[in-house]
Amino acid sequence: MPIAAAAVCPAMAEGDPVVLRDLWHRYANAAAGAWTLRGLNLSLAAGELVGLLGPSGCGKTTLLRLIAGFERPAQGTVAIHGREVAGEQRWLAPERRGIGMVFQDYALFPHLEAWGNVCFGLRPGADRSRAAWLLELLGLQGLERRYPHELSGGQRQRLALARALAPGNSVLLLDEPFSNLDVEVRLRLRSELPAVLAECGASALLVTHDPEEAMAICHRVAVLRDGHLDQCSTPQQLVQRPATAFVGRFVLQGNLLPAERQGDRLLTALGVFALEPPGNQPTAADNAEATELQLLLAPDGLDLQPRAEGHCRVLGREFLGHSWLYRVACGAFSVRLRLPLDQDHPAGLACELRIRPGQRALLYPGALPVRMVASA
Repeated sequence: MPIAAAAVCPAMAEGDPVVLRDLWHRYANAAAGAWTLRGLNLSLAAGELVGLLGPSGCGKTTLLRLIAGFERPAQGTVAIHGREVAGEQRWLAPERRGIGMVFQDYALFPHLEAWGNVCFGLRPGADRSRAAWLLELLGLQGLERRYPHELSGGQRQRLALARALAPGNSVLLLDEPFSNLDVEVRLRLRSELPAVLAECGASALLVTHDPEEAMAICHRVAVLRDGHLDQCSTPQQLVQRPATAFVGRFVLQGNLLPAERQGDRLLTALGVFALEPPGNQPTAADNAEATELQLLLAPDGLDLQPRAEGHCRVLGREFLGHSWLYRVACGAFSVRLRLPLDQDHPAGLACELRIRPGQRALLYPGALPVRMVASA
């Protein structure tokens, strides 16, 4: 259901950027040196939707809890609306930060009807017109007297979003809000989210573990790994130039091939690459001292050729609708490759892998561009 063509939003205060500086955090029962967040810096501009992307346990939800005030940072500062709310000499309680939060499980009050839920954060006697406007905007008009258990999953998520925005919050924290929804509802709601935020003049941080979700709707995507921010950039920049091998592997599902450097040539088990442009010493110097080099190669840059004596073996495949995604073991490492539907190869098949001529790749560390020059 598309968002309703509602009237003008009732007035609300303009929001300033959210700024996080040098954030460190460790839970009380964690081992010494086991930091959940390590010196993280991040900003959120007014009207911006930023995705927090990373594997489980990387610190995404912890970061939201620090911004909301549910946790205190061990070091660093949190500033909201241009005001420091957490720091060495400063602490503001969660209810005074003016932040809305949407949880993975919605956290609606089961004993309150939809109208009571959306108005819960409003002061007694406060104007309810914004709450009514949000219910109309999110397609919930006519459902005001229903309890949460009488609503569908998508309707409960919309109600949670309306409740978070009703007090006039211009900063929203979303903790995997679509993960409990079926595919069709999830796709529909995530496509509507940017329009809802724009209508409300709100900025948001969206936690997700799904790269496709983050890149589909976010202005910028911040990729976390072990409490450290590996990269924060637009989706296009993330795809075109992942800053680290981890970003390329996790976000793009690319293949990492061990490489040995010989001058401006790079030897891999699947072929030989050259730096682009050859002989560019300032660029090549970026990884001159590195002992472990890796090439990032896209899944569609490889071909599979059945060979009885092949040193690679098909581990399995996934049907993507328009193509197959194969997993192939090749010596000590495995790769993913995307092949047309007419290439039907069973698990266990012995084969050889070849890199398609002219393929580009990135060399890490340094994310240096390289190109295929010869087969192995």
